[in-house]
Amino acid sequence: MNDLVKIGIWVVVVGALFAWAWYAGYLKRLANYVLETREELRKCTWPSVEELKGSTVVVMITIALLGLFIMSTDYIILEFVRKILPKL
Repeated sequence: MNDLVKIGIWVVVVGALFAWAWYAGYLKRLANYVLETREELRKCTWPSVEELKGSTVVVMITIALLGLFIMSTDYIILEFVRKILPKL
């Protein structure tokens, strides 16, 4: 099949879907959703650069502590299981 024919078929299919979405009111609802979302985001208070840096440090420290806790717990359980089970 010629490439131009394939492109023409896709243009017709996409155009038909667009026309159906417009007729069914989906495009109007999508536009309203986007407008309302933008208005709500304007009402939000965004953190300053300093607050963002502080929060990032807190998250990194928390992740490091959680990682150390999981590693130590895993090591303790591993040693406990090694003492209980005989060596195979």
